[in-house]
Amino acid sequence: MSHRILRIQKIDFHWEMENPFIFCAHHKDNYPKGNDLQEPTVPLTGRSLGEDFAIKDGFRMYHGTKVPGFPVHPHRGFETVTIVTKGFVDHFDSNGASGRYGNGDVQWLTTGSGCQHSEMFPLISMDSDNPLELFQVWLNLPAKDKFTKPEFKMLWHEDIPVISIGDKGQAKSKIRIIAGQWNNITAVPPCKASYAAQPKNKVGIFLIEMAPQADLVLEGVSNSFIRNLYFYRGLDTIQIGDEKIVASRRIKLDGNAQVVITNGNEISYLLLLEGEPIDEPVVSYGPFVMNTVQEIQKAFSDFQHTHFGGWPWDRPDPINDRDSGRYAKYIDGHYEKRE
Repeated sequence: MSHRILRIQKIDFHWEMENPFIFCAHHKDNYPKGNDLQEPTVPLTGRSLGEDFAIKDGFRMYHGTKVPGFPVHPHRGFETVTIVTKGFVDHFDSNGASGRYGNGDVQWLTTGSGCQHSEMFPLISMDSDNPLELFQVWLNLPAKDKFTKPEFKMLWHEDIPVISIGDKGQAKSKIRIIAGQWNNITAVPPCKASYAAQPKNKVGIFLIEMAPQADLVLEGVSNSFIRNLYFYRGLDTIQIGDEKIVASRRIKLDGNAQVVITNGNEISYLLLLEGEPIDEPVVSYGPFVMNTVQEIQKAFSDFQHTHFGGWPWDRPDPINDRDSGRYAKYIDGHYEKRE
């Protein structure tokens, strides 16, 4: 194994990550046409509705019973970064905010002191299938920010920097900069209290599409720097040093070494997550990420007593009207609309 590679392991549709990240899920579902309620038009018999994580007929309902997705649930102490490459997500939360985003948009949610939200996947099209692909990345917060006021921000796909890397006449890689900086191009700023908001933390979230035979160079940063590459889709291999690597693999890299990635003969798709670690204990349990067991217990107690502000919506799995379009209504009442 190349000295630049510290570990290779197989990944499924979700996987544990390294400090400062907590968790990542890669959802890829081929949903059918939707009915007039934006629900699947195929029978849902034979599924464990409410806990449906097994692919059947090409898709999962997750915790949804009518519309697929994740009805109301709480979080405290970390951030969710939801990157939707295909399809749409409807967001509603306990602060009265809501939105619809997708097809390249990203939602950045700092849960901080605690909030409830729902993430549903409406089947908008009644005339064709409704494929969905998204990544949800959990990014930790340091202790000083775990009780910050909840905030979310939409990173609309029209605003997210996309650059091409490759010498003239050579195969190129396309980099979508969700967080951090690449070739002096900086991402749209995240939420104000985000760990990624401070340049010294060097948090990077990048979606990479490598053309056949393309090369990509990652420069070393520091001895403490954490860098993980997720080769989530591809029909051929990528090569690092003398190691050829197939798809559905996590590659932990030396964060202080220059790494050259060489693609094979087919397009390869990768997610790169990196950053300086948060030098604090991490205790995570279910929807909460804190520093001690006692803080986890208090998070459950606080939620039982306050419900983090309650739930102002008339159902646990709210969705927007079919023709709502992409929009964000923020906690402070500010409204954004995109075509």
